[in-house]
Amino acid sequence: MQLRHLEQAERHVAQGERNIAKQEERIVDLARRGANTTEAQKLLNTFFAIQMQHIQHRNRILTELEE
Repeated sequence: MQLRHLEQAERHVAQGERNIAKQEERIVDLARRGANTTEAQKLLNTFFAIQMQHIQHRNRILTELEE
């Protein structure tokens, strides 16, 4: 059961990395075009916060598996 949860947590972390990378690209593109990046940056900050939660969850599962 924990291995299945670990696999899911790993997928969430990987998807989070992709979301962050795409949003960073969007911000660069917006800035290059002279557009306001405030809302895009807020979304990126939200992605970072969610990613931290995914990483913490994965780490808790790893700790439980080590015990």
